[in-house]
Amino acid sequence: MQIIWLGHSSFRIEIEKAVLLIDPWLSGNPMFPQARRAEAIAGATHILVTHGHSDHATDAAALAKELSIPVVGIYDLTGWLTAQHAIDTIGFNKGGTVRLGGAAVTMVNASHSSSISTPDGPRYAGAEVGFMIAGEGHVIYVSGDTDIMADMGWMGDLHKPDIGILAAGGHYTMDMARAAYAAKTYFAFKTIIPCHYRTFPALEQSAKVLADALPGVQVIEPQVLDPIRL
Repeated sequence: MQIIWLGHSSFRIEIEKAVLLIDPWLSGNPMFPQARRAEAIAGATHILVTHGHSDHATDAAALAKELSIPVVGIYDLTGWLTAQHAIDTIGFNKGGTVRLGGAAVTMVNASHSSSISTPDGPRYAGAEVGFMIAGEGHVIYVSGDTDIMADMGWMGDLHKPDIGILAAGGHYTMDMARAAYAAKTYFAFKTIIPCHYRTFPALEQSAKVLADALPGVQVIEPQVLDPIRL
């Protein structure tokens, strides 16, 4: 299994026979090197979107058309994308599980907001979500944009993720200290990869607080397009 950070909250996860692009924000992402775009998207099989905000969903439809692959996400958002862009989608909802190239992807709750900017103002984009991605003997928790929430208790107990990809930049999501509290309180991660940080000055620039609070957990500060093999 291979996890590759594309900057901000964008990831490429190669698991089982799937190559999943998670919240692929490539155009306008200040952390993403445009010269390596082809490398980042090569062989992708599915696009997973956690919510409708532009730094997560703005490139989803164009990539789906370019690569002839579906966008996977909450029913309301995928339905809107199909209607607007005539792309293939797989819409499901919290508690549902879809099989993508042998990986089992379950939609779970998040605590944030979700909208799409339109000429007429913000449009409701369905609820914000996270994903549990199971395959190759691992379960990856992709938190999506979220704060700490009590739901993490049953999510950790039921799904038992060993890898956490946690939004931890603060301002719009949990910060590093809150992500560390959530990890200690609700999960038994072996590996944590922080995201939604370093992109802008308003966000945290280091994961030191997270790492210092979690002795015994492998906290990996990702580098853009450097593969993490687990």
